[in-house]
Amino acid sequence: MGSKLSTPGASNGATVQQNSDINVTPFVDIMLVLLIIFMVSAPLATVSINLDLPPPSHHTIAPPREPVFITVQENGAVFIGDRPTTMQTLPADTCAALGGGDCRNERLFVRAQPSVRYDQFMGVMNTLQANGFFKVGLINEDIE
Repeated sequence: MGSKLSTPGASNGATVQQNSDINVTPFVDIMLVLLIIFMVSAPLATVSINLDLPPPSHHTIAPPREPVFITVQENGAVFIGDRPTTMQTLPADTCAALGGGDCRNERLFVRAQPSVRYDQFMGVMNTLQANGFFKVGLINEDIE
């Protein structure tokens, strides 16, 4: 976009064209210099670090176990998987379901039906905790 300006002192009516375009040549020159600097310095920026990694082990990893679910029903019945149990036999049955051994360090999951009273649910949790089962996950299922 150019605008016509009359020059002071020009009596013959001559006009001067004003150039409002940006001169990008210095910008391009600076960008090319920066590009060259980065191209030269980029290979120097890579640093190699010597690592002493342990040798690979050839131990086989045991497949993960099926999770053990303890279900509390609204009538107070407690199930381990689909086998019924009582509050007195809950620790022994849980250990048997986990495969024995160091069963108290295995994770188990507790779920309850939506209408289970709080004291029934907490009775199961307190029994598990009193017998050394501290890795307990709580399962929440969506109600449709």
